[in-house]
Amino acid sequence: MLASCDVVFPAVHGPLGEDGTLAALCELAGLPYVGSGLRAGALAMDKPTTKLIARQAGLAVARAVTVTDTGAPPLPLPVVVKPVAAGSSHGVTLVDAPERYDTAVSAALALDTRVLVEEYVHGREVDIAVLRRPDGTLLTGPVLEVVNPGNSLFDTRRKYDGSAQFLLPAPLNTEQVRQLEDAATKLYRELGCDGVARTDFFLTPDGRLVLNEVNTMPGMTAESQVPKMFTAAGLPYPDLLAELLDGARRRRR
Repeated sequence: MLASCDVVFPAVHGPLGEDGTLAALCELAGLPYVGSGLRAGALAMDKPTTKLIARQAGLAVARAVTVTDTGAPPLPLPVVVKPVAAGSSHGVTLVDAPERYDTAVSAALALDTRVLVEEYVHGREVDIAVLRRPDGTLLTGPVLEVVNPGNSLFDTRRKYDGSAQFLLPAPLNTEQVRQLEDAATKLYRELGCDGVARTDFFLTPDGRLVLNEVNTMPGMTAESQVPKMFTAAGLPYPDLLAELLDGARRRRR
């Protein structure tokens, strides 16, 4: 079946998809495919590894500890508990009371053998996407802000039940936009990404940018964040898909 494809578009989130598994399968089959390769997918999917690379590149990251079992919280509450490698915010819990910690870790361990316990960062959630065009140049879309009433988590339910609200473009000044573009582009290159990747940051009240995560295969429906970003930049959804497919074919040649 794969052998009959002209180009593979592996639009699959989480383990066995966005983590480079499908990219590796396409490489073995000798097929052109959209998006990042095995190495970038694996690095970006593993959250502690992403943090190491980001910190080495000069980006700020939240304090975090990796655990493999329940017990006492390793950081002061509140913390965010999440699987080390999972997609669409599955298994992610905000823990603001000690009695909720073990339950949150157990939920994350149901999806992964390692769990990241991360300090809760107070700030605006702002996302930016980087696209490698067929000629090899990089294009950033306008910054999108996730409207977050009550400082709640942008969790799986809000991502998929239609209740999420966005500000596009995000109300930022020129310097803030420049910093986001520079940080996202630098991390895209450091990880070795290809195709389109969305990088999510927190903008704290004191003006710091703190990395949240990198999505090497972000949602790509017409209503997803990345297509909305590039549509606002003058690259409509059909044209965005065409550029990704054309870029994949050219890289294979």
